[in-house]
Amino acid sequence: MQDDEESINDQVSSVLKAVASGVGIAGCHGGMCDSFRNNTEWQFLTGSEWVAHPFNDGVEYEVNIVHSGSSPIVEGIQDFKVKSEQYYLHVDPAVDVLATTTFVMSEGEHSANGVITMPVVYTKKWGKGKVFYNSLGHHADVFDIPEAKELMRKGFLWAAN
Repeated sequence: MQDDEESINDQVSSVLKAVASGVGIAGCHGGMCDSFRNNTEWQFLTGSEWVAHPFNDGVEYEVNIVHSGSSPIVEGIQDFKVKSEQYYLHVDPAVDVLATTTFVMSEGEHSANGVITMPVVYTKKWGKGKVFYNSLGHHADVFDIPEAKELMRKGFLWAAN
């Protein structure tokens, strides 16, 4: 077990250094923000950590584009609906939120907090590098939605430049 943890720490350290040097990183769903769950440096780099999807899969919800600001990633993209998992994340306050979703009120201990607006798409900087994240992607067909696909395309290009 120790060797596995050491190996993971080495891998994460290499990515942190690469991004800090100017290499961009982009990803979606659990592949980026549910990886290396025990590594806080990875969570710091990626800008969030998945903690729940209270209604499981098959939830229909709206993704709301944040048009204030100057990100070219969201230019020309309008709000859209998806049917998938609605990710609840713990989010770094340094991220630049480009799209959000609103969790409806429901039964459970969490309902005492009221209606929650959660980031879906964001960017952040890491040293000289750029980080792009999109929480969509539980099913590949989410990216059949033109707006979702365009967000990913533009986000990957942004991180690569």
